[in-house]
Order: sequence, then structure tokens, then C-alpha cells
Amino acid sequence: MGQTAATAPLDPLEPRDLVAPHHDDKSLNETLLDHVWRKPGKGWFMLFGLTLSALGLLVIGVTYTLARGIGVWGNNQPVGWAFDIINFVWWVGIGHAGTLISAILLLFQQKWRTSINRFAEAMTLFAVMCAGLFPLLHTGRPWFAFWLFPYPSTLGAWPQFRSPLVWDVFAISTYLTVSALFWFVGLIPDLAALRDSSKTKLQRTIYGLFALGWRGSGRHWHNYKIAYLLLAGLSTPLVVSVHTIVSFDFAVSLLPGWHATIFPPYFVAGAVFSGFAMVITLIVPARKYLGLRDVITDRHLENMNKVILATGLIVSYGYMMEHFVAWYSQNQYELWTFYVNRATGPYAGVYWLMIACNVITPNIFWFKKCRTSIPIMWVASIAVNIGMWCERFIIIVTSLSQDFLPSSWGIYSPTWVDWCIYIGTLGLFGTLFLLFLKFVPAVAISEVKELQLELKHARHNSHGAH
Repeated sequence: MGQTAATAPLDPLEPRDLVAPHHDDKSLNETLLDHVWRKPGKGWFMLFGLTLSALGLLVIGVTYTLARGIGVWGNNQPVGWAFDIINFVWWVGIGHAGTLISAILLLFQQKWRTSINRFAEAMTLFAVMCAGLFPLLHTGRPWFAFWLFPYPSTLGAWPQFRSPLVWDVFAISTYLTVSALFWFVGLIPDLAALRDSSKTKLQRTIYGLFALGWRGSGRHWHNYKIAYLLLAGLSTPLVVSVHTIVSFDFAVSLLPGWHATIFPPYFVAGAVFSGFAMVITLIVPARKYLGLRDVITDRHLENMNKVILATGLIVSYGYMMEHFVAWYSQNQYELWTFYVNRATGPYAGVYWLMIACNVITPNIFWFKKCRTSIPIMWVASIAVNIGMWCERFIIIVTSLSQDFLPSSWGIYSPTWVDWCIYIGTLGLFGTLFLLFLKFVPAVAISEVKELQLELKHARHNSHGAH
């Protein structure tokens, strides 16, 4: 018996189920612009108040640090890098999913990126801003941070180019610049749509200013497509290079637990792993309260969970290889670090929490029921974010607190200033994200419309074939 169109299995490569079929251009405009023109509800104000309160902690923490110096932080000998570098690496990792979704999936022509790319791009920008704060403050005198750039100084003082921390400066600043450009170029057609549907002169002026005179002519679309594609091509190597350079901060040292050649790919996979988890954490409540279920479908969420599963397996492989190399080398310091200190030492609780969140949790996504269950995937995504923070803590603190000489060992614990700054960056991230959801379309309208036309064409051809 031949299969009908209704009973034929879906080709996993076909762009189906990515936009609800009943939408046309008008209804898509109404759906995707509604949350911008609608007055914010009590929930938005409550969340905004909460994130602003957390942002206040950042102001307190930074002000106190600038007034008293970084001696008010918990880092000291032997743990000279602590909360600030942990949080720096964690935030940079979270920012990676945005570029991956936007640039790499665009180059590979993956249609399922369309409804989620703007969320992820915004998340990248805000996460990199939070990340940049930590090394800046860690210098102790952030007002002299420009010394890290090779400007023509009359003192003849140049940055130490052999230092990975200088590589960080170039990597992060390039990444932030390209990500901001990529995000803004993608926004231009939608800013023009906001300008054209504005109800007041002020709104029309502001959105018109940022729309850069966009009229939607063929020439505009041609230039837009070329610029967007070029920026995607430029962003793609940055995904690999930025976290690879961050991993060099550790891998080029001789410290047990850091001196590992697997760090670059392991850090990149971990970054994508945590970034996708953060996208799930944000997008699940957002699609519900912004009414975007028709364009951010269950298939989008399921695909993201598959990426989390794949990158989670790579991260697990990285953990295994660290232990294998320590055993294979029979280096006593490496053996102590991986088989004794981390698993049974003073930070063993953090280590086993990391294993539970990063190794065990993603494996639930082998089951379709878990990949498609909203509550399960949301809880799992939060667990992955916690696990990745724990991973950074374990890498940095366990290796520094107990290295070669037992006489120099010490225990690290963060101070209230450390916690204020960390929670404050969460507040900064949340505040920026809520403002983004209020003033800008959360989903790329022009790209969803283009996808909708492609889907209609595909359906028409499919019906014609039958």
C-alpha cells in the first residue's frame, strides 16, 4: 500500500513544523510586534524590579572594590584567580550559542534557526558585556585598562603579547564588535517595520533613526543579504577562536589540571553546551508570555535539546580524557589532582554536582519524551548552567589551591563582594534582556516571513506531486 501525504513520515531535513501554517504576513506582523506595542504587564514590571535590584548589588560591589581595591575579594595566595575568572569564563561560554545559532546555522542553511536567532544574538551581546567586567576589575585599576591595547604610548610601554590575557583582550573586543554589528544588521528590516507601524511621532523618529532609511527596495535587500552573510562568515571562526584563546589562559601553564592539550576543543564544546542551555532557560518562559508558540515551535526546542545532548557528550568525553591522560602519564601531580583532590578533596561536593549536571543530566535527552517536555527541558537547562559554572570553579580553584607544594596549599572562599558582583551581573544581564524584549521584536520578522513563503511553496509542490 502506498503512503499518502498524511501518513508519510516527515523528512527530518524538511523545514516543516517551524511556523504554524495558518499565519499570513498580516497575522505574523501582529503576532511578532504585539509585545513591543503592548503595555508591559505586572509580571514584566516585577521581573524588571527584581533584575534592577540585583543590578544594584553590582553597583555596590564595584563601588566598594574601586574604593578599597581587590583585596576585598576572596582571592589571595594560593588562589589568585577565583570568582572573577570563573564568572568571566562562564559568561563568555554562555555568549557562544548566539553566534553559533546565527552564523554557523545560517551558513549551513538550517531553517530552524530563524525563530530563535535574535534571542540568542541578544543573549550573546549581554553575556559578553557581563564577561568583560571581570577581567577589567581584576586589573585593580580599570581606568588604566587601555594600557592593554598597543596604542602609541610616550612611555614606550607596550602590552606583553606573549600573555594569554592580552590575547583575551583582542579576542573579546573583536567578538563583541562583530556580534553587535551582526545583531544590528539583522535588526534593520524589523526596525523599519516598527517605524512604519509606530503610532506616535517620537516612536517613528527613534525607530526611523535606527532603521537607517530602510525602504525595502531590491537594492536594500541585496546589500542587506551580502552584509549579513559576510558578517556570518566573519563570526564563525570567532566562535572557535574566542573560547580557544580563553582556554589558553590555563592550558599554556604547567599547573596540574590546567596543562592539557584537550582544553581548546573541550572549552568550545562546553561553551556551546552552556550557551544552548541558557537559550532554553530564557526562551521557554518568553515564548509563553509573549505568545510566540506559533513561531517558536516544539521542533525548535527539540533541536536545541539535541545540540545540548551532542555537546554534553563531547564535554563528558573531555572529562574522561583528562582522567585517562593523568593515568597514562603516571604524573603524580596530575594523578593527585584528578583522582584524589577533585573527587574527594575539600571541593568534592562541587565536583560531583558538576558530574551530575553536565554528564548525567544531558543524557535524558536520548528520550524523545524528555526532549519534548517543557518542564523537563527547562529544569535540565538550569542544571546544565549550574554544572558549567561548577566546572569553571573546579578547574580554577582545585588546581590553584593544591598544586605542587603542600606547604603552600590553601582553601578559597568567596566574600560578600564576590557574590554581590556575580549576582549583579545576573541582574545586568536580566535587565538588558527585559529591555530587549520590550523595545525590539524578539523574533526576526522578515526571516520568519521568508520561511513561511518557502513552507507554503513546499506544501504546494507536495500536494501537486500527490
